Amino acid sequence: MESSASDEGESANPSFRYRFALFCLLFFVTCTRPGYQQGKTAIAAGDSLKYFGKALPSKPLAKKVIKKKKKIYLTFDDGPNKGTQNVLDIVQQENVPATFFIVGQHVFASREQASTWDSLQHAINIEVCNHSYTHAHNHYEKFYQQPDSVVSDMEKTKDELLPDNNIVRAPGRNSWRIDSLHYTDIKKSKAAMDSLQSAGFIVMGWDLEWHYDPKTLVVNNTADELLNQVDSVFIKGKTKTPDHLVLLAHDQVYQNAEDSIQLRQFVQKLKMKDDYELSLVSSYPGIKKDSLFSSVKYIP
Repeated sequence: MESSASDEGESANPSFRYRFALFCLLFFVTCTRPGYQQGKTAIAAGDSLKYFGKALPSKPLAKKVIKKKKKIYLTFDDGPNKGTQNVLDIVQQENVPATFFIVGQHVFASREQASTWDSLQHAINIEVCNHSYTHAHNHYEKFYQQPDSVVSDMEKTKDELLPDNNIVRAPGRNSWRIDSLHYTDIKKSKAAMDSLQSAGFIVMGWDLEWHYDPKTLVVNNTADELLNQVDSVFIKGKTKTPDHLVLLAHDQVYQNAEDSIQLRQFVQKLKMKDDYELSLVSSYPGIKKDSLFSSVKYIP
């Protein structure tokens, strides 16, 4: 018995073989067309070439978003005194930048204070700025009535101790004279602040103060409470320059062991917050490079 074509596994219908052969031919021609190959390349590269007459959407490369950090400037007034060495030890051990505004007379008040002054000059990532020579003898109203005397007082500290530094803080006054930033907390002091600026000084105030009891030298806020205040000041936009906060503290407070612990805890908690970055006041917006002083030693 003869076997039929269907028994061999082939279709008995010749039109099937014809259609199958035609399909294979068309598929081969299509795959070898330049447009098809370009389309494949376009898909791989993400280009906007045409694939069979249609534009391929290009896929942009993902960009890494770098979050801008808010800057905090730790500043300490009135040294060198009994608390200055403790403050210096803490910021050095925690490896954070800090700025000390020193009173000229205090450098020469004792051997211990002279030794602390020497430590400040040789410390890493520390700035030393001018907080006057006499601290206005703590009689501020009278002091600021004579603008020329205020300038002379600052110049005495500059000439004897900080010849390359023009950054100052006025004793007992939260006033600013930085480029276009002008602010005077007590209007009777305006002439003196203007005179300081005219004499080439940059006057640095503060945005937030770590308050203390002047009789007991005990801070009024814990490290956590102060950190909450820092967050609040930024959120409410109460800094003189957006995203920049100058914090004022006082060296003499930290001769007390408990308050020294609060300072260390505050610094440690600041370092843990990704939103903040600690900086030196010489990098504050508006302070020109010619106001920096070459003796500062930075961490490599």
